[in-house]
Amino acid sequence: MHCNSILRKYALLLAVPMFLYSACTPVSDSTLTNSDDNGGYASDASKIEWINDDVISLGDAAGLIYNGAYMRTTKTTIDGTCATVATDTTTGGGVNTIIIRFGQSGTGSNNNPVDCNCLDGRNRRGSIIIQYTGHYFDSGTVHTFTFNNYFINDVQVSGTIQTIIADTTVTGNHHYSVYASDSINVSTTAQPNQFIVWNGSFDRKWISGETTPGRGDDGFLVSGSGTLTRANGHQFSFAISSPLQVYNNCNYIEAGIVTVTGSAGSRILNYGSGGCDANASVSVSGTSVYNFTLTP
Repeated sequence: MHCNSILRKYALLLAVPMFLYSACTPVSDSTLTNSDDNGGYASDASKIEWINDDVISLGDAAGLIYNGAYMRTTKTTIDGTCATVATDTTTGGGVNTIIIRFGQSGTGSNNNPVDCNCLDGRNRRGSIIIQYTGHYFDSGTVHTFTFNNYFINDVQVSGTIQTIIADTTVTGNHHYSVYASDSINVSTTAQPNQFIVWNGSFDRKWISGETTPGRGDDGFLVSGSGTLTRANGHQFSFAISSPLQVYNNCNYIEAGIVTVTGSAGSRILNYGSGGCDANASVSVSGTSVYNFTLTP
């Protein structure tokens, strides 16, 4: 009886450490329930960064075609036959203005433009306005992008993007300093509005497609840092440690690694190593890695 009692005590002592060990075991991918970590900020950053690169790419296409002392209103093939590129000759002060208008004005409800189904299959309406001095592709040229009721696939874009051409010495490898202070409204109804806000300083290098006329093969590497505010009000700091790979013909960031810091601490966000897919992962505390699917 005495021996059995001792064995029971030892068994109890062994059970306690085993319980503690099991409680500290890293959780599996399927247990990540925090909506911010589970693809939230990753999808938001992917959406708005892709849109920003698309806007800059559209400006480059318009600037390439109409980079001269005299520019005229005409149809353009930069992104479909229902887009027009024009200049505002009343700006003055040596400032050039390019206006890219999408959609057929006056044919929608309340006399608003209707969507233009563009060459890349995406719907756009409204206007992108680009102001700059000198020639569009001169080194050091500052471009300021603003928007007038501009939508892409029913997502409204607002705010300001500023680019500075930092290097034009290598053909096919231009890179820009980019300062973003813009937002997108991802709400599918007029109320409530759901804004994703993106503020930061980035370097954007053109890595493919610059020497071809179409935009479908255009690719970019983006580095730098910024602040993302989600529609739920949660704010995150982004520091890109491995450049983000963005292509016009893919709806997602294809590659890149980012350190994301929020109220819950630091995370490592990994968009993968290339290829157009919706797969990404986040590492928590450097040990647990969770896989998820980006939302388009």
